[in-house]
Amino acid sequence: MPKVLRPIVLATLVCGTLDIAFATLLTVLRGRPVAGMLRFVASGPVPPAVDWGVAGAALGLAVHYLLMAIMAAVLMLFVARRAGANRSVLVLGVGYGLVTWVVMNFIVVPLRFDTPFPPDPVFSATQLFAHVVLVGLPMALIARRQRFE
Repeated sequence: MPKVLRPIVLATLVCGTLDIAFATLLTVLRGRPVAGMLRFVASGPVPPAVDWGVAGAALGLAVHYLLMAIMAAVLMLFVARRAGANRSVLVLGVGYGLVTWVVMNFIVVPLRFDTPFPPDPVFSATQLFAHVVLVGLPMALIARRQRFE
């Protein structure tokens, strides 16, 4: 297994689980069905998935982890190619969390769902928290432990 593959898989599993657990918690606290949230995630690449019941929810979970794998791969490949990029976990983690938040909320979501950003300040804050604290920082910690040389 290439040296970069193991941290990509680990970051995908850890950060993907943290992020989806947070999304599930927020969904439940808002009194909405978790399966509906997952079907909405699936509807990004597959719009009819919102009507697919359990299959749509399962697809949503798969889409979520696929997106997280892409985010993890981008960061790990960046760190592997840039000597010293993982020296400061805080700078790398917060910076990458901000980058992923901007990409998702200003490019991916508006292009797919034709919605202006931000929908509301609470949503923006929870998304920013998730991208920085649950994705960026744990990924940076995982990257820091790797020896890509």
